[in-house]
Order: sequence, then structure tokens, then C-alpha cells
Amino acid sequence: MFGYLLRRLFIMVPTLLLISMLVFAIIQAPPGDYLTTYITELQSQGEAVDQSKIDFLRHQYGLDRSIVEQYLLWVGNLLQGDLGHSFEYNLPVNEVVGDRLWLTMVVSVATIVFIWVMSFPIGIYSAVRQYSLGDYTLTFIGFLGLATPSFLLALVLLYLANVYFGTSIGGLMDPEYIDQPWSWAKVGSVLEHLWVPVIVIGTSGTAGMIRRLRANLLDELQKQYVVTGRAKGLSPGRLLWKYPLRMALNPFIADIGSLLPEVVSGAVIVSVVLSLPTTGPMLLDALRSQDMYLAGSFLMFLALLTVIGMFLSDLALAVLDPRIRLGGGAAK
Repeated sequence: MFGYLLRRLFIMVPTLLLISMLVFAIIQAPPGDYLTTYITELQSQGEAVDQSKIDFLRHQYGLDRSIVEQYLLWVGNLLQGDLGHSFEYNLPVNEVVGDRLWLTMVVSVATIVFIWVMSFPIGIYSAVRQYSLGDYTLTFIGFLGLATPSFLLALVLLYLANVYFGTSIGGLMDPEYIDQPWSWAKVGSVLEHLWVPVIVIGTSGTAGMIRRLRANLLDELQKQYVVTGRAKGLSPGRLLWKYPLRMALNPFIADIGSLLPEVVSGAVIVSVVLSLPTTGPMLLDALRSQDMYLAGSFLMFLALLTVIGMFLSDLALAVLDPRIRLGGGAAK
């Protein structure tokens, strides 16, 4: 076990190094840089461009260096905990993320809890009551959840929330609380707006998880050890919870690797439609404007969370399912 942990930790280092190269190559792929985009915007507005100022900013931000030097400078700063300086916001990346990261985590964690709370009982019921009226009804609702576009559902819920509950359109709080210090009234406003993005983002995830849990549990219920358990007189409830359900939970545990970055990144399209002040739209704007330090540092943070999440999910799967062998060639 200890040797496996060391190997996994050792593999994480070159993995993150390779990802950093790919991320830097992606954000550098479009022609020009942030200052090029800035000059174009000034010219489109009919404003004069001070070339000396542009040259000074290019030297200050290190954009006049070679690609290799820029990459080494960026990676070196990351290793020291410095995420760089955002060109567009003219602030350190840490300050730009700020409340956006916190609000993104609130939305994402609430959505994950919603998905698990809804999918667990429904998936178990559909598997145990296969081909019943309830199973057909829940399956139909699940297919609707998978087929409905998130942005369309977002618009419908925004309208219903405004008409029936008086909730302001868009955002995660009423306009008077934006840029104001946190208070109980502001928290209440966030909770008032929170249910809309949670349902919108969580609907497709819940429907998909129900289908996966139902399929896995049905597969486990047909196996020989379940038949043997019934023959030995185990009660249906004890037989279900102790063995088949435990094995069917593997997809939930394996999803930890994707849950951690989702907690930070959020649903970009839904966030744009709902005008949510989360990190998803901020990352999209950074990629559009070629704000390389903001986009690159954020993408690397997501990659780090993904690698850590996969590591944790592998360990949890090994604990949950005794059929999984950590070493690949474990003793039989």
C-alpha cells in the first residue's frame, strides 16, 4: 500500500508538468497576446494608441521574452504560490478570483448534494422495482432531464421564480447586495437565488446518475452471490445494502476525480445564461481576451484538483471494492 502511494505521488509530478506545457501552449496558440487585443479595441473605438506605453507594458509583463522564457517564468511563479497578474483586471489573480471562487463552491457543492440526494433513492427504487409503474415513470422523467437543454430550463425557471416568488432575474443575490459586505440579509438573498442554478445544473447530472446506478445495481442483483444470499435466508434489505449496493456505488466514488474541478469551475454555459458571478464566465472571458496568467493559472488549478481527485477516488475504490487490487499484480 505504501509503495503504491509513493508511485502514484511520483506519477503526479510529470503529469502536472506535461499538463502545464499543454495549458501554456493552448493559451499561447491564438495569434498575438492580450496587448494586441487591447490595441485592437482602442483602435475600434477611435482612440489613439501610445506605443511607448504598450512597449513598457509588454516589457513589464514579460511578453517581449521568448515562449520558453515566459513558460519558465510562469511555472516558477506557480511553484512559489504566485498565480500571476491579470492583464484585464489589473489585479493579482488571487484577488480577481476572490468572491467568485467562494460563490462557485457554494453553487457546485449544493448541486452535488442535490444530485446525490435525488439520484440515490430513485436509482435504488428503479432497480429494485424494475419494470413497475414507478420505474417507468421515473425513467421517463429521467429521459426528459437528459434531453432538456440546460439553458432552456434556466430561462423557464428564471421566469417562474420572478413571477411566483418575486426573485430578481439573474445573479446569485439581489442587486443591492452586490459588492456589499457579507451579512445575514445577503446570505438570505443568496439562498433565495440558489435553488434555480442548483436545479438547472443538477437536473441532467441527476438523470444520468440515476441511469448509471440503476444499471449497475441491476447487474449486481443478477449475480450468483446474490442468489446464494437469498438461498441462505438473508432479508432483502440486508442483502441489498450489504453487498449489491456497495458494489454499485463504484461510479459515485470514481466521480470524485471530476467533482473536485467541477466544484471550482462550475457550469460555464448555465452561469452565462443566469448571469452568475462565478469563475466559469471569468475563465471564458480570460480565454477570449488572452489574459494568459488568469486563464493559465486557473486551468492549472483545475488540473491539480483533477489529479488529486483521481488519486483520492482510486484509494476510495480500493477500500470500497475488495475486488480492486492496487498493485495490478497483487497476490491472489
